[in-house]
Amino acid sequence: MLTQSDAIVFDQPRQLGMRRLGLAPRQPGDVVVAIEASGISTGTERLLWSGEMPAFPGMGYPLVPGYEAVGRIVDAGDARRLKAGDKVFVPGSNGFDGARGLFGASASHVQLPEGRLVPISATLGDEAVLLALAATAHHAVRASGRDLPELIVGHGALGRLAARIVVALGGQAVVWESAPLRRSGAAGYAVIAPEAEERSDYRQILDVSGDATILDRLVPRLGRGGEIVLAGFYKEPVSFAFPPAFMREVRMKIAAEWRPQDMEAVLSLIASGRLSLDGLVTHAARPADADTAYRTAFEDADCLKMILDWRTM
Repeated sequence: MLTQSDAIVFDQPRQLGMRRLGLAPRQPGDVVVAIEASGISTGTERLLWSGEMPAFPGMGYPLVPGYEAVGRIVDAGDARRLKAGDKVFVPGSNGFDGARGLFGASASHVQLPEGRLVPISATLGDEAVLLALAATAHHAVRASGRDLPELIVGHGALGRLAARIVVALGGQAVVWESAPLRRSGAAGYAVIAPEAEERSDYRQILDVSGDATILDRLVPRLGRGGEIVLAGFYKEPVSFAFPPAFMREVRMKIAAEWRPQDMEAVLSLIASGRLSLDGLVTHAARPADADTAYRTAFEDADCLKMILDWRTM
């Protein structure tokens, strides 16, 4: 029975390394997964790395980061639904001794209840690390319950997935991107600089930028009764000038983490060929080079998604 795992550990802000950790005592229903690839999040994971993450339950160091991983079950234990050899998406694990598993997917092996795993097709490659991000994008796109976003703010991996999902669902979207390097790669939608915007009658705007000052630029772009969905992670208080929002009777919603139905919808869109994850994993590194990989993921505008390849261990 496997009892240890090599894992990325944030010992404190801006200090990370590889450490061998013990796996927590096995619980009924737990399975062990050998991770093939894990993704680095430039949202919440970046805030954990920098120490800027607002306090919330479970927060603390040392911790194992990561909530985007794919691998194969190597020990199914007494699982009822899954078996050894099954390929699965892993949203994280808290099954470590010696470090918090706040997300806990950046490790060679993880242990977690089978109910948390998402079975996926054996034909999906390393792009499957993007499934959580795609499900999050779907959750945000469908947050309104009525309209699809017509304007999306941000053309990173999350913004691109949101735009692709809008197109897959039969909508049309424009994406704002202030960084020239990130305006390429659109498929079925337009990407423009914010200053080139001419419309002021959008019914729904989806913001994935994480810019806490963005609302005063978005409100004037809405028609009366329009809606703004906030789906970034904002480390600073979000504020806006009330009179313009009052005049337009603006509505606002917050889209948080994905739900099982979002993952099901994304897998269905992928299986039908309407949604592609291609072209979003732009960088890969060995876990042994994690320090450099994390800095590249957080600081290089050319990097949409960095993955760690655990098969190199």
